[in-house]
Amino acid sequence: MVRLLTVLITALLFHPLCCIAESRVQSTSPHAAVFMYHRFGEGKYPSTNIRIDQFEEQLRFIEENEFKVVPLEAIIHALDNGTILPDKAIAITIDDAYQSVYDVAYPRLQSRGYPFTVFICPGDIDRGVKAYMDWPQIREMHDNGVTFANHSLNHDYLVRKKDGETALVWAERIRWDLEEAQKRLIEELDEAPPFFAYPYGEYNLELMAIVKELGFTAFGQHSGVVGPLADREALPRFPVAEAFADMSAFKVKALALPMPVVQQDPVDPQTVERRPGLTLILKPVDMELDQLRCFYNGQPVTVAWKEAGRKFTIQAPEDLPAGRSRYNCTAPSTENSRYYWFSHQWIRPAQP
Repeated sequence: MVRLLTVLITALLFHPLCCIAESRVQSTSPHAAVFMYHRFGEGKYPSTNIRIDQFEEQLRFIEENEFKVVPLEAIIHALDNGTILPDKAIAITIDDAYQSVYDVAYPRLQSRGYPFTVFICPGDIDRGVKAYMDWPQIREMHDNGVTFANHSLNHDYLVRKKDGETALVWAERIRWDLEEAQKRLIEELDEAPPFFAYPYGEYNLELMAIVKELGFTAFGQHSGVVGPLADREALPRFPVAEAFADMSAFKVKALALPMPVVQQDPVDPQTVERRPGLTLILKPVDMELDQLRCFYNGQPVTVAWKEAGRKFTIQAPEDLPAGRSRYNCTAPSTENSRYYWFSHQWIRPAQP
């Protein structure tokens, strides 16, 4: 019944006559802030956990400030078809299948009627990993409207090749992994959307090409707002954990707008450069360009404009560490108190 209601609401939302008189509907390109969670009330894991009081405060803020929590499917539908989304549209996603998702997040989200998507690794569920939910719990949630999607079979570091592994063998292994995970989801739940979340948020051009070949829309863990200019093989999400759950920051992210990047160089996050440069070209919008700010690891980064109001380059002031890091850029809108947001992830290999 809940799944049927979700379908009906989504159909109504995108009917051409729906919401024309509603002043809160965006009349421009569709966009939505997508949030990513992992654990709930598991204080032993602060880097991936959100405290229960923090989560409840966020849900109250969403409810009291007229945000529209929409299914991930509805956002992708809007991007694919150019249809409108409600103003202040957000989506809730959760990576992995930790037991606290079932015990803590599920009842709180269900009681509010909020749709959400859980990206899971079927291999971990099949092995009965102790910290995870089991298939009966997942089927119960699915039957009550929760969407489950592909997070790879076993949560491996997919961008890493094994010792002696050729590019061709690696590609065949990755295709099998993603297809096997999708098959297991369908076997257990009778359906699975063509969505994929990169384990650890790690991807490169080669992995993106495989994801596209297999027909997936893919999500990372780099901050930003999903919009029509975003790469469908690397859509951004705002990670939420104890250290990043401050309500003032959450409010800014929930209201954020997609920075209109029409071209970036490089696209590939994987790099061997110690201080890689990133060049962005922007589509003109209502943005206070003189207040555009970029950061690396919390430090301001100098913005070097190549074309006034259109093209700029940024570069970290220090060497990037091995592993994952990000450049973030924000700029306020000229028309309201919202911020345009863009993030690019970097992955550097460990030095020999």
